[in-house]
Amino acid sequence: MGIRVRKVGIPDLPIVVNILNHIPEFDCLFYTQQMKRRLDKCECVILLAEFAGKPVGCKIAYNRYFDGSVYSWLGGVLPPFRGQGVAKMLQEQLEKEAKRNFFQSVRLKTRNKHKAMLIFALKSGFYICGFEAKPDYEDSRIELVKYLNGKSH
Repeated sequence: MGIRVRKVGIPDLPIVVNILNHIPEFDCLFYTQQMKRRLDKCECVILLAEFAGKPVGCKIAYNRYFDGSVYSWLGGVLPPFRGQGVAKMLQEQLEKEAKRNFFQSVRLKTRNKHKAMLIFALKSGFYICGFEAKPDYEDSRIELVKYLNGKSH
């Protein structure tokens, strides 16, 4: 049995929060109610990756900027399941959902210290489109965009 990615909804946020709270790169705890408040009143996509029926990864995106882009807010894959294409499957499903909902691009931000995420985004066709400097360069934010029609603007 392989990895399966499926779209889930707000009622499944506790499962997603549990995954996110087991991603070692995140240095804060996530809470279901906090996420529900952010996602309740907007168009969102919540994806869950499962192996043998057990959650192993997730991705949350929503219409943050109202500019034709969907913002890939949070996501991750549990360490034992990395290197198996799970993040790629989640990203590809997000792009399908975004196109289905008439978004023209996917945007995300990552911190300078998350090198693996930055490399993944670049290999997945994202372009760097912004940088927000912080006193500690590791915490500086890098903003990326991927145009779903394949062209850069």
